[in-house]
Amino acid sequence: MKLLMEVSNKKDVYLNSCDGIILALEGFSVESTCYFSMEEIHDIVSHSDKEIFVKINKNFMNEEIDALKKVLLELSSYSIKGVFFYDLAVLELKTELDLSFDLVWAQTHMVNNYKTCNYYHSKGVEFALLGKEITLEEILEILQNSSITCMVEVISKPSVAFSKRKLITNYYQDLGKKAKDSLTIHEKMTDTNYQLREDTNGTNFFLDVVTNGTSILKPLYQAGCPYVIIREFGLEDNFEELLTDTYQYIQDQCMDDKYVEKYKKIGDSTNFFFRKTIYRVKKNG
Repeated sequence: MKLLMEVSNKKDVYLNSCDGIILALEGFSVESTCYFSMEEIHDIVSHSDKEIFVKINKNFMNEEIDALKKVLLELSSYSIKGVFFYDLAVLELKTELDLSFDLVWAQTHMVNNYKTCNYYHSKGVEFALLGKEITLEEILEILQNSSITCMVEVISKPSVAFSKRKLITNYYQDLGKKAKDSLTIHEKMTDTNYQLREDTNGTNFFLDVVTNGTSILKPLYQAGCPYVIIREFGLEDNFEELLTDTYQYIQDQCMDDKYVEKYKKIGDSTNFFFRKTIYRVKKNG
């Protein structure tokens, strides 16, 4: 099992404590908190022997396709491992342009069953980032029955939605106040806080609590899960220590019981890992 990480700032790129890094491409990706230029990605690739994945996971308009082609062709000349994609244009261009890197199917809530994973694998997609709304039981079922190489985000403040609209700007303009780039909102129905962060592409929604998946690393390892992911956002105070310990925990075949006990300190939220999503029809009245 390999460990990938996504940083929340450019100052600290902890490549010694992981197998690879995920870099969100500036202007071409969403649902991240730190974005890299092509020059910065090239520099990291040139000075690292780790696996480098690039996020290109926004929806593209017709007038953006030429720029997308240019970026994909340039990335193909780098020694990167793969590209996370949402828009199917990236999948089409992978074949059309004969690009050298692999693809990671990352259509958020849609990556939730092994049959669809197998379909995308039959279309030449090597990896799949599994949805954050499925249980550990469902993850293990996909691992057992899918031919695609799975990735599971285990520790993070999960991204839950994205809007192309500048929702924070609009909100503050309506109040007649100076806009900020972030905002925390409370959803009353589920008593849940969400953090909104706005950038040039639109508004990103994150669950405002860390999902602590340290307890599922062992069953994932035992099931042969190929990749797990830790994201730094929300974990900045102890991220380097957490990353180093997690990397060592995996190297030791997830046999150190003290590891899980130690990282109870990052919270007890396990999101959907042990909680099924059940939809019920609400009766009128």
